[in-house]
Amino acid sequence: MADQDAAAEIGSDQPPAETSTAMRVLVISVAVLAVLLLGAAGGLLLGLPGGRGAPASNSVDVGFAQDMSVHHRQAVQMAGWARDHSTDQAVRQIAFDIETSQLGQVGRMEGWLGLWDKPELPASGKYMKWMTGPEAVAHGHGATNPADPGVDVMPGMYTQQEWQRLRSLSGRELDVAFLQLMLRHHQGGTQMMEYAAKYATNPQVKNLAQSMLLSQGKETQTLRTLLTARGGQPLPPPS
Repeated sequence: MADQDAAAEIGSDQPPAETSTAMRVLVISVAVLAVLLLGAAGGLLLGLPGGRGAPASNSVDVGFAQDMSVHHRQAVQMAGWARDHSTDQAVRQIAFDIETSQLGQVGRMEGWLGLWDKPELPASGKYMKWMTGPEAVAHGHGATNPADPGVDVMPGMYTQQEWQRLRSLSGRELDVAFLQLMLRHHQGGTQMMEYAAKYATNPQVKNLAQSMLLSQGKETQTLRTLLTARGGQPLPPPS
């Protein structure tokens, strides 16, 4: 019964890996991104009203777009694997939903970085340097050490050992491992979203961070429901 409720919550009676469905989503995502970029080229500069110019390299706006794109890409990789290899319809559906939504968000963020003439990755190789002040310090993340700000690995990211193990599994074991890793991954990105929603100066960036918080909050509940129904327990929260 729990499985049926979880499946109903996340939609679709059909397997999400159908080629036609995937192609429609990709075509729509590309079309939306093209419209946004054309609008920016026409002088809108994608949420920079008043001609203020691009945000600084060390701004919350740029840092969030860079780091969250990296964070999202790992989720997309996991979700794509589960979508293609799970035999559980509900698991495949949530994987498909995460993969398509986060690919679209990565496209938006990387589009902004291109318009701002900023690199897709932080130049220092460190993450979360744009998160400063008591809130970042209290959680042990961000620019907590002035001599060496930032972190090497963002919260919630899987290790190579975890990725290799996921790829070695099948059946119920694969489903449980995927749900555990994706749940932790969602939890790990929450602080960055909250910080950007509060401190970003670009309205587009702020709105996207707020939208992510809402959508991933709902997905987190679904992941928990599916995991419990399959006899799994959440991994320890990301540090």
